[in-house]
Amino acid sequence: MTTVGVSANRLEILQIAKAVAEEKSIDQRIVIEAMQEAIEKAAKAKYGQEHDIRARIDPATGEQTLWRVQTVVGDENFEDEAKQLRLADAKKIDVTLQIGSELKEELPPFDFGRVAAQTAKQVITQKVRDAERERQYNEYKDRVGEVINGIVKRVEYGHVIVDLGRAEGIIRRNDGIPRENFQPNDRVRAYLYKVSRELKGPQIFLSRAAPDFMRKLFAQEVPEVYEGVIQIKACARDPGSRAKIGVISNDSSIDPVGACVGMRGARVQAVVGELSGEKIDIIPWNNDAATFIVNALQPAEVSKVVLDEDERRVEVVVADDQFPLAIGRRGQNVRLASQLTGWQIDLITESSDSERYQKEFQERTDLFMKALDADETLAQLLASEGFESVEEIAFVAPEDFITIEGFDKDVAEELQERAREFLDRVAAENDAKRRELGVEDAVMELEGMTPAFAVKLGQEGVKTVEDVAGLVPDDITGYREPGPDGKPVWVEGILKKGEMRKDDAQMFIMKARVLAGWIEQEAIDAMLAEQASTEGAAPELTEEERALLALGELGNNDDDDTDALAEELGIDLADLQTEGGDEEAVPEQ
Repeated sequence: MTTVGVSANRLEILQIAKAVAEEKSIDQRIVIEAMQEAIEKAAKAKYGQEHDIRARIDPATGEQTLWRVQTVVGDENFEDEAKQLRLADAKKIDVTLQIGSELKEELPPFDFGRVAAQTAKQVITQKVRDAERERQYNEYKDRVGEVINGIVKRVEYGHVIVDLGRAEGIIRRNDGIPRENFQPNDRVRAYLYKVSRELKGPQIFLSRAAPDFMRKLFAQEVPEVYEGVIQIKACARDPGSRAKIGVISNDSSIDPVGACVGMRGARVQAVVGELSGEKIDIIPWNNDAATFIVNALQPAEVSKVVLDEDERRVEVVVADDQFPLAIGRRGQNVRLASQLTGWQIDLITESSDSERYQKEFQERTDLFMKALDADETLAQLLASEGFESVEEIAFVAPEDFITIEGFDKDVAEELQERAREFLDRVAAENDAKRRELGVEDAVMELEGMTPAFAVKLGQEGVKTVEDVAGLVPDDITGYREPGPDGKPVWVEGILKKGEMRKDDAQMFIMKARVLAGWIEQEAIDAMLAEQASTEGAAPELTEEERALLALGELGNNDDDDTDALAEELGIDLADLQTEGGDEEAVPEQ
């Protein structure tokens, strides 16, 4: 009877280990190891915690073995009588034992008491739970970036707990689509974007609002996207309301927009249905920033774009009647276009742009009348020909003057002479003012320094070469920082916006530091060498060429309009004002 009872217990142990392993989807060996640890802990409670007791369960037969282990040590290293044995004493038991050998003494089986059984149960439960958590983490950490299916288990304070079969995921409130309600047992698809290891088990974070979720849905619905023939280069979403994606085809025979839309809109409608009716604008991607920005603002028609590549800002001019359409409801259209392109987009109406142009034209006219002692008609003619400063008139090639109707060589020479005299007077006045402000003569030795620049430095308290060397580029060029309402505001530097590029300001300061003895000339040489190494790339289009190309590709202008725009277009150096509103908004007058 005893033998039968022991055999039954052995079989029962293996059956329990197998059942637990299958239920938790873990290795059976882990369950057996947990049982061994539980037996060891119970044995230590019976025989003493100071002993080194080890247990083993044979995974084939279920047979249990229990030992007390002592390690053989020399007399000088003997410290623990329970776990160690002197070499001399060990030799009395077995002459083959050496220092470092282990003497195993088999212990008789014993009955688990109530406390020992409860302790063993806790040990096994904890080990199994840890193994299950590790299995979940290892299973899902490599699935980040996938769309996975699950069943809604419960909803807690707006957070959706999803049963993934072998684990639980969570769609947090801000990762869900607004106004989308889930009930228990609803099926749900979501994007797995993060798996974190936590003490209470891995946290699997899911999202239905992430732009990558839309990318993956298109990959499932559009074979060309899945195969890589069509690429989704950019995606911007206002979850549950509207989205824009930029697509490009690697095969010239395939229309990327048409492929994503599908026959009668079947493909895009499948994605829209999954996203609770979210409207999707499919935009053709273009490597030219100006063209892509114009495309991204669809359905609004754009008249003119002016890029500021240093700050990645673009001013977009639209017709007055297109202004509400370009902005969209609550600024949604322009906001999504900005997110899609990565450029800060500032909208302005044609009437406002015209008013600004007329104001700048009148300012240049007044300047030329004063500087050249010319009448209004002549000053207006110079302004209309594209001259923006007295310096341009003073140092332009005489041939450029003669091409102007009504101008001859004598008129050109006279105008240039007057311009140079005016510049000399202004320079003398600025030099005198510079001295009054206390700007040292050594500052004037810096390359690129002018009396007007020196006056502005003096007004800001920068009076020595050391003062210039202590500046940073933003001090000279200005910079943007978040305003009280969170929107970026421009902070003026020593120079007006656009008068000097940041890299030029950096080089100017570096040369001042060389002159001040702070650094060696080799630092500038290394900087110049690095810049030269990057100049081998193909030349980029200018802002004007980009803008004209964008407008020309869209066919919004005929040749005469494009030629006229080419004469007028330039980078606006004044602050760009962002306008916003909804579809009923009207442009500011």
